[in-house]
Amino acid sequence: MGELRVGHGYDVHPLVEGRPLVLAGVAIPFEKGLAGHSDADVITHAVCDALLGAAGLKDIGQLFPDSDPRFRGIESLKLLKEVVDLLSERGWRVINVDVTVVCQSPKLAPYREEMIRRLREAMGEGAVNIKATTTEHLGFIGRGEAIAAHAVSLITKGQDLTGCRDRL
Repeated sequence: MGELRVGHGYDVHPLVEGRPLVLAGVAIPFEKGLAGHSDADVITHAVCDALLGAAGLKDIGQLFPDSDPRFRGIESLKLLKEVVDLLSERGWRVINVDVTVVCQSPKLAPYREEMIRRLREAMGEGAVNIKATTTEHLGFIGRGEAIAAHAVSLITKGQDLTGCRDRL
């Protein structure tokens, strides 16, 4: 049996006017978007950090610094593809990723399946789940000032996953 590792990622960005809202690579109609150097996709950033953490690698801030103009406005799903390639080069494979998005609004249920599809497409493997919750109007997220995401990942090295993904 191969090695299994779990990773956790977290990201938060403020909501601002004049930016599109992109979550898991999906543009969501909303009056505000997330501020950041890239597209500020908190879901994808949290997934990247969960995978990197599980593999014991640097976080996305170190790999793709906001001081580097190459990453200005970049689609975060491209960063996720690079992260999965880094893991693959080291023998790691993604088994699954589970995400919890924390936002007061907009409602994300209508976009959930598309967000899952886009993450799966970017990762090329592994099961993906996305859930959303509010903070019941408490704190900066509850006041509509930001959106956050938590992600947990499970990766493996040296394990045959044939048939495993069908059960996930």
